[in-house]
Amino acid sequence: MRILIIGSGGREHALVWKIAQSPLAEKIYCAPGNGGIADLAELVDIKADDVEKLLEFAIKEEIDFTVVGPEAPLAAGIVDRFREQGLKIFGPNKKASVLESSKVFAKELMKKYEIPTADFWIFSDQQAALDFVRAQSRPLVIKADGLCAGKGVFVCPGLEEQENAIKSIFTDKIFGTQANSIIIEELLEGEEASIIVISDSINFVTMASSQDHKRIFDDDQGPNTGGMGAYSPAPVIDSELLRKIQTSIISPTIQGMRKEGSIFSGVLYAGIMVTASGPKVLEFNVRFGDPETQAILPRLKSDLLQVLMKAEQGKLSGISLDWDERDCVCVVLASGGYPGNYEKGKAISGLNNFENEKDVVVFHAGTKKENGRFLTSGGRVLGVTGLGANIKEAMEKTYSAVSKISFDKMFFRRDIAARALNRENK
Repeated sequence: MRILIIGSGGREHALVWKIAQSPLAEKIYCAPGNGGIADLAELVDIKADDVEKLLEFAIKEEIDFTVVGPEAPLAAGIVDRFREQGLKIFGPNKKASVLESSKVFAKELMKKYEIPTADFWIFSDQQAALDFVRAQSRPLVIKADGLCAGKGVFVCPGLEEQENAIKSIFTDKIFGTQANSIIIEELLEGEEASIIVISDSINFVTMASSQDHKRIFDDDQGPNTGGMGAYSPAPVIDSELLRKIQTSIISPTIQGMRKEGSIFSGVLYAGIMVTASGPKVLEFNVRFGDPETQAILPRLKSDLLQVLMKAEQGKLSGISLDWDERDCVCVVLASGGYPGNYEKGKAISGLNNFENEKDVVVFHAGTKKENGRFLTSGGRVLGVTGLGANIKEAMEKTYSAVSKISFDKMFFRRDIAARALNRENK
């Protein structure tokens, strides 16, 4: 089969890496890809959100199956366009993708179908939002509606932070026209986890649990990013809690979308806060997480391509996934200045240290290859991933690998998976 994978980040490298292991994958293309993906797939110089050019390429090259990585092309309706031309593609259509592209829609859906989530208030007027927070005197979360590359959420303990977040969205328009409305939520207390399922619109299979680390600095300090690391499984999610999440959150969401006339087929990602009163939804995404995917897929023994094809065909009933019992940790190496302004074109050294390391994989995100050398080309540059018999061993292997890689102004969090390690040591 001729496979096209759309996207250019660490998630897409992990998808290419895993799908390349399938005997069904004869030829893989990736648009636009990155420096590391070039070792496994033929890169196509088309942007991930250029739907018409991607469609033209898929028709010309007789692509048998397409997998969409990022949210932007999904929200732009790439699945609809491909299917109109009779092409097989994995992912939700434009109508279903609104579950991620509009936080307002997602919150209203949860309220309607009694899916547990934080209490919330919606505002499209800046002054009304400011008046509201000034009357609250408590920690709140401010969320911009629309797609914000994982950076549209502000955790605001005090009034000053709340006012600044509201003004930055409405007045400074840091997310452009994506955010014409905001959601103000109660601040949930607990531990986060990511639950990702693959759905055929009726049935679903659940991926291994994981935990992302959104904040830029150790101890969850600083602004949110696209993700600074992840580990799998997340010990906060035991089998009983997972069943509760499946029955009270995942199933009602998929069924609710169907009742709303929006059949959901693809990846449903639920960001969960495990609170004292049970699991509650922080956010929904409609694609694989990044960097969660880099921590999950190395543990997956099953043929991912076959599972995605079954989902696209509506035939997931009876499908189960086989998992490596070991733990996996992914640490993101970022460019100095990220998530703000950062420089590109820094030479990366040490990547040839892992050719014989079977339990370490380096997934490329913001890289390009020039004259045989890898250079930085993004904020999140690499996802260094290690497998171990337990979380301690996985951390040791991952951070040992991190120590062998360098580029100018490189930085990373040094506490990825520390929460899981603390749980293990109790």
